[in-house]
Amino acid sequence: MASAPLLHLLHLVSPALPVGAYAYSQGLEFAVEQHWVSSLAEAEDWIGSVLSHSVGGLDLPVLQRLYRAFSNGDLAQAEYWNDYLQASRESHELLLEDRQMGEALQRLLLSLNLDIAARWPEASTPSFATAFAMAACYWQLTEADAMQGFAWSWLENQVAAAIKLVPLGQTDGQRLLLRLMPLLEQTVINAKQREDDELGVGLPRLAVASAQHETQYSRLFRS
Repeated sequence: MASAPLLHLLHLVSPALPVGAYAYSQGLEFAVEQHWVSSLAEAEDWIGSVLSHSVGGLDLPVLQRLYRAFSNGDLAQAEYWNDYLQASRESHELLLEDRQMGEALQRLLLSLNLDIAARWPEASTPSFATAFAMAACYWQLTEADAMQGFAWSWLENQVAAAIKLVPLGQTDGQRLLLRLMPLLEQTVINAKQREDDELGVGLPRLAVASAQHETQYSRLFRS
Protein backbone atom coordinates (compact mmCIF):
# COMPACT_ATOMS: atom_id res chain seq x y z
CA MET A 1 0.00 0.00 0.00
CA ALA A 2 1.41 3.38 -1.00
CA SER A 3 2.09 5.87 1.78
CA ALA A 4 -0.19 8.91 2.04
CA PRO A 5 1.05 12.04 0.22
CA LEU A 6 1.17 13.87 3.57
CA LEU A 7 3.82 11.46 4.84
CA HIS A 8 5.86 11.97 1.69
CA LEU A 9 5.55 15.75 2.12
CA LEU A 10 6.80 15.50 5.70
CA HIS A 11 9.66 13.32 4.46
CA LEU A 12 10.57 15.80 1.73
CA VAL A 13 10.64 18.88 4.00
CA SER A 14 12.29 17.19 6.97
CA PRO A 15 15.52 18.79 8.27
CA ALA A 16 16.91 15.23 8.25
CA LEU A 17 16.73 15.10 4.45
CA PRO A 18 20.39 14.75 3.38
CA VAL A 19 20.66 17.66 0.95
CA GLY A 20 22.90 19.95 2.97
CA ALA A 21 20.46 22.84 3.46
CA TYR A 22 21.69 23.31 7.04
CA ALA A 23 25.13 24.32 5.71
CA TYR A 24 23.93 27.57 4.08
CA SER A 25 22.78 30.92 5.50
CA GLN A 26 21.95 32.71 2.21
CA GLY A 27 23.81 35.85 3.22
CA LEU A 28 22.38 36.00 6.74
CA GLU A 29 25.82 35.35 8.26
CA PHE A 30 27.26 38.46 6.60
CA ALA A 31 24.17 40.47 7.55
CA VAL A 32 24.74 39.54 11.20
CA GLU A 33 28.44 40.42 11.02
CA GLN A 34 27.53 43.85 9.63
CA HIS A 35 24.92 44.32 12.39
CA TRP A 36 22.11 44.55 9.86
CA VAL A 37 20.48 41.75 11.84
CA SER A 38 21.05 41.71 15.61
CA SER A 39 17.67 41.05 17.22
CA LEU A 40 14.53 38.97 16.91
CA ALA A 41 12.69 41.84 15.20
CA GLU A 42 15.49 42.40 12.69
CA ALA A 43 15.72 38.67 11.99
CA GLU A 44 11.98 38.63 11.32
CA ASP A 45 12.30 41.58 8.94
CA TRP A 46 15.29 40.09 7.07
CA ILE A 47 13.92 36.56 6.72
CA GLY A 48 10.41 37.79 5.95
CA SER A 49 11.68 40.10 3.21
CA VAL A 50 13.73 37.34 1.57
CA LEU A 51 10.79 34.96 1.84
CA SER A 52 8.28 37.27 0.21
CA HIS A 53 10.49 38.96 -2.39
CA SER A 54 13.07 36.30 -3.29
CA VAL A 55 11.57 32.89 -2.56
CA GLY A 56 8.11 34.19 -3.40
CA GLY A 57 9.20 36.14 -6.46
CA LEU A 58 11.36 33.46 -8.05
CA ASP A 59 11.70 30.03 -6.44
CA LEU A 60 8.05 29.34 -5.68
CA PRO A 61 6.55 30.40 -9.03
CA VAL A 62 9.31 28.51 -10.88
CA LEU A 63 8.64 25.48 -8.66
CA GLN A 64 5.00 25.71 -9.75
CA ARG A 65 6.03 25.67 -13.41
CA LEU A 66 8.46 22.81 -12.86
CA TYR A 67 5.76 20.81 -11.10
CA ARG A 68 3.38 21.31 -14.02
CA ALA A 69 6.07 20.44 -16.55
CA PHE A 70 6.88 17.14 -14.81
CA SER A 71 3.18 16.39 -14.34
CA ASN A 72 2.69 16.80 -18.10
CA GLY A 73 5.80 14.81 -18.98
CA ASP A 74 7.29 17.91 -20.62
CA LEU A 75 11.00 17.51 -19.91
CA ALA A 76 11.99 20.32 -22.29
CA GLN A 77 9.84 22.77 -20.37
CA ALA A 78 11.29 21.54 -17.09
CA GLU A 79 14.81 22.12 -18.43
CA TYR A 80 13.83 25.63 -19.52
CA TRP A 81 12.64 26.61 -16.04
CA ASN A 82 15.59 24.90 -14.40
CA ASP A 83 17.96 27.01 -16.52
CA TYR A 84 15.88 30.13 -15.88
CA LEU A 85 16.12 29.65 -12.14
CA GLN A 86 19.88 29.18 -12.15
CA ALA A 87 20.42 32.14 -14.49
CA SER A 88 18.51 34.31 -12.01
CA ARG A 89 20.85 33.66 -9.07
CA GLU A 90 22.52 36.91 -8.03
CA SER A 91 25.79 35.54 -6.66
CA HIS A 92 28.09 32.60 -7.25
CA GLU A 93 27.35 31.40 -3.73
CA LEU A 94 23.57 31.32 -4.27
CA LEU A 95 24.04 29.46 -7.55
CA LEU A 96 26.42 26.95 -5.97
CA GLU A 97 24.00 26.34 -3.10
CA ASP A 98 21.12 25.74 -5.50
CA ARG A 99 23.10 23.31 -7.66
CA GLN A 100 24.66 21.40 -4.78
CA MET A 101 21.33 20.91 -3.02
CA GLY A 102 19.66 19.97 -6.30
CA GLU A 103 22.30 17.37 -7.10
CA ALA A 104 22.14 15.99 -3.55
CA LEU A 105 18.36 15.58 -3.73
CA GLN A 106 18.54 14.02 -7.18
CA ARG A 107 21.12 11.49 -5.93
CA LEU A 108 18.79 10.64 -3.07
CA LEU A 109 15.83 10.19 -5.42
CA LEU A 110 17.92 7.95 -7.67
CA SER A 111 18.99 5.83 -4.70
CA LEU A 112 15.31 5.49 -3.78
CA ASN A 113 14.60 4.26 -7.34
CA LEU A 114 12.40 7.14 -8.44
CA ASP A 115 12.34 6.75 -12.21
CA ILE A 116 11.41 10.41 -12.71
CA ALA A 117 14.88 11.38 -11.44
CA ALA A 118 16.57 8.92 -13.82
CA ARG A 119 15.01 10.68 -16.83
CA TRP A 120 16.72 14.00 -16.05
CA PRO A 121 19.49 14.76 -18.61
CA GLU A 122 22.97 14.01 -17.27
CA ALA A 123 24.40 17.15 -18.86
CA SER A 124 22.02 19.42 -16.93
CA THR A 125 22.54 20.19 -13.24
CA PRO A 126 19.18 20.28 -11.46
CA SER A 127 18.26 23.14 -9.18
CA PHE A 128 16.91 22.23 -5.78
CA ALA A 129 13.41 23.30 -6.86
CA THR A 130 13.73 21.03 -9.90
CA ALA A 131 14.54 17.94 -7.85
CA PHE A 132 11.89 18.94 -5.32
CA ALA A 133 9.30 19.14 -8.09
CA MET A 134 10.36 15.69 -9.36
CA ALA A 135 9.75 14.17 -5.94
CA ALA A 136 6.49 16.07 -5.44
CA CYS A 137 5.09 14.77 -8.74
CA TYR A 138 6.27 11.21 -8.17
CA TRP A 139 4.75 11.07 -4.69
CA GLN A 140 1.55 12.75 -5.91
CA LEU A 141 1.67 15.80 -3.71
CA THR A 142 -0.67 18.58 -4.70
CA GLU A 143 0.83 21.65 -6.31
CA ALA A 144 -0.24 23.78 -3.35
CA ASP A 145 1.25 21.39 -0.78
CA ALA A 146 4.51 21.19 -2.71
CA MET A 147 4.83 24.99 -2.80
CA GLN A 148 3.94 25.41 0.86
CA GLY A 149 6.27 22.60 1.87
CA PHE A 150 9.15 24.06 -0.13
CA ALA A 151 8.62 27.47 1.50
CA TRP A 152 8.40 25.91 4.97
CA SER A 153 11.64 23.98 4.46
CA TRP A 154 13.40 27.21 3.43
CA LEU A 155 11.95 29.12 6.38
CA GLU A 156 12.89 26.47 8.93
CA ASN A 157 16.48 26.44 7.68
CA GLN A 158 16.75 30.23 7.85
CA VAL A 159 15.37 30.33 11.39
CA ALA A 160 17.83 27.60 12.41
CA ALA A 161 20.64 29.75 10.97
CA ALA A 162 19.36 32.82 12.85
CA ILE A 163 19.31 30.88 16.13
CA LYS A 164 23.03 30.18 15.70
CA LEU A 165 24.09 33.53 14.28
CA VAL A 166 22.15 36.38 15.89
CA PRO A 167 22.03 34.47 18.27
CA LEU A 168 18.46 33.67 19.28
CA GLY A 169 17.21 31.27 21.90
CA GLN A 170 15.22 28.20 20.90
CA THR A 171 12.00 29.81 22.16
CA ASP A 172 12.65 32.95 20.12
CA GLY A 173 13.21 30.68 17.13
CA GLN A 174 9.75 29.21 17.63
CA ARG A 175 8.28 32.69 18.03
CA LEU A 176 9.92 33.66 14.74
CA LEU A 177 8.42 30.66 12.95
CA LEU A 178 4.96 31.43 14.31
CA ARG A 179 5.20 35.11 13.37
CA LEU A 180 6.23 34.29 9.81
CA MET A 181 3.64 31.57 9.15
CA PRO A 182 0.95 34.02 7.93
CA LEU A 183 3.49 35.66 5.61
CA LEU A 184 4.48 32.25 4.27
CA GLU A 185 0.87 31.44 3.44
CA GLN A 186 0.36 34.78 1.69
CA THR A 187 3.64 34.42 -0.17
CA VAL A 188 2.53 31.08 -1.62
CA ILE A 189 -0.81 32.59 -2.66
CA ASN A 190 0.96 35.51 -4.36
CA ALA A 191 3.46 33.20 -6.08
CA LYS A 192 0.65 31.20 -7.67
CA GLN A 193 -0.68 34.34 -9.32
CA ARG A 194 2.56 35.58 -10.89
CA GLU A 195 2.79 35.67 -14.66
CA ASP A 196 5.98 34.67 -16.45
CA ASP A 197 7.05 38.29 -16.97
CA GLU A 198 6.64 39.00 -13.24
CA LEU A 199 9.24 36.49 -12.05
CA GLY A 200 12.50 37.67 -10.54
CA VAL A 201 14.37 38.93 -7.51
CA GLY A 202 15.01 42.52 -6.48
CA LEU A 203 16.88 42.43 -3.18
CA PRO A 204 20.22 44.24 -3.56
CA ARG A 205 21.18 43.70 0.08
CA LEU A 206 20.69 39.95 -0.24
CA ALA A 207 22.90 39.88 -3.34
CA VAL A 208 25.59 41.97 -1.62
CA ALA A 209 25.44 39.89 1.58
CA SER A 210 25.76 36.64 -0.33
CA ALA A 211 28.61 37.91 -2.50
CA GLN A 212 30.47 39.30 0.52
CA HIS A 213 29.96 36.07 2.43
CA GLU A 214 31.93 34.24 -0.25
CA THR A 215 35.11 35.82 1.13
CA GLN A 216 34.05 36.52 4.73
CA TYR A 217 37.07 35.92 6.95
CA SER A 218 35.37 33.85 9.68
CA ARG A 219 32.16 31.97 8.99
CA LEU A 220 30.07 29.06 10.23
CA PHE A 221 28.17 28.50 7.01
CA ARG A 222 29.33 27.22 3.68
CA SER A 223 30.44 29.51 0.90
